[in-house]
Amino acid sequence: MKLRFKAAKPFLLTFLLSLSLIIILFSSEAELLQKTKINLNPKAAWSQYPNPKPELPQKQEVSNIELNPVNTITTYTPRYKIAWAHPTNYGERFTKDINGVPVYNQPIIVLHETAGSALGAINFFQTPHLDENKQVSYHTLIELDGKVVYIVPPEKRAFGAGNSVFETPNGKETVKTHPKFAPSVNNFAYHISLETPQDGWNNQNPTHSGYTEEQYNTLAWFIAQSNVPENRITTHREVDRSGNKVDPRNFDFPKFLNLLQIYRQANNRNIK
Repeated sequence: MKLRFKAAKPFLLTFLLSLSLIIILFSSEAELLQKTKINLNPKAAWSQYPNPKPELPQKQEVSNIELNPVNTITTYTPRYKIAWAHPTNYGERFTKDINGVPVYNQPIIVLHETAGSALGAINFFQTPHLDENKQVSYHTLIELDGKVVYIVPPEKRAFGAGNSVFETPNGKETVKTHPKFAPSVNNFAYHISLETPQDGWNNQNPTHSGYTEEQYNTLAWFIAQSNVPENRITTHREVDRSGNKVDPRNFDFPKFLNLLQIYRQANNRNIK
């Protein structure tokens, strides 16, 4: 019996070591999943954004108030309309990249401009595009009068940025989801575009007359509905790696951030 025990002892030690490693691996994976559970359910990750249903009537709320956020912060609600893009112009958010590696990026917001009229952009998004090189969309567009246009549901992947990378102090974030195209931020981005003023339509001028007060207020109000931190709000110009994207031109980031803080503070007061 003693000989059998001695012979079995190395096997027992090996088994116990293997069991310990398995427990550690499962514990680490469970901890990782807990930290990134917002990404395991795409609908949960993006439910923080206003997302009207197609059958709901268009909302006709305050539009003629004086847009001073200090006075109207608790009453300002922009009007909206729904103009869903054709399904060829957006896709699903992936939980794994093209190589099968799980992706756990937290959401970012990417700001754009239309470079033409809002109507022209909407018509393009609603046109079927079987050619993958022509497929493009935003999640939301904000017209010159401050009206919100819902284009792609937030849990879906809008095709708002091609070759793109989001840089953070912890490294570069991008996901390759298509064999033909460069990695991009689309898989974890929410794309919002501002309608370009008419003097900036269809030209390569580095600047234009700028966005309206209504657009800035609506943008700040809209993003204040989410919990995306300021350091994960960026522009198409910043994430672009193609070298030819400069939007949104003439965007006043300090002004926007100031309004965003005001709206978020108001939201916190209302919640309490």
